[in-house]
Amino acid sequence: MAETTGIDNNQYLTFTLDGEVFGLAIGKVREVLDFTTVTRVPQTPAYMRGVINLRGSVVAVIDLHQKFGLAQTEKTVNTCIIIVEIEMDGETTVLGALADSVQEVLDIEPDQIEPAPKIGTKLNTAFIQGMGKHNDEFIILLDIDKVFSSDELSQVQSVEQQAETV
Repeated sequence: MAETTGIDNNQYLTFTLDGEVFGLAIGKVREVLDFTTVTRVPQTPAYMRGVINLRGSVVAVIDLHQKFGLAQTEKTVNTCIIIVEIEMDGETTVLGALADSVQEVLDIEPDQIEPAPKIGTKLNTAFIQGMGKHNDEFIILLDIDKVFSSDELSQVQSVEQQAETV
């Protein structure tokens, strides 16, 4: 039997982007913050909104709307920043992901998850872990480790380091 880390592997934090419900494995989520002032960093991609000060650490904030090809996130009373940990090449990067609103933590059993849809060969859906079903609705389950390429994560890290020296 596999060892567990005390975190239920079937729990997902659900949030909305442009009316669609997405889910992140709860083990990847550090915390959820109210939207705060984001300091813009010049010469970064449009989806990189800037950086925030998180208890003395510089954390890059990514606009998931723009990363997924949607319009920039509009600030509302429900807009929040989900602080996530991303693993790539054995290294952990902490970043903030803008979301329209956070919903709830749901238990989604493996038998309630369908594989990611195959949408032709030109569309990259590797970052979709699967399609969770809850109350007859689909929840797009993201594999946050695959949302960003290693080049994009390197860029995030360099922006954070650049902001720390300012």
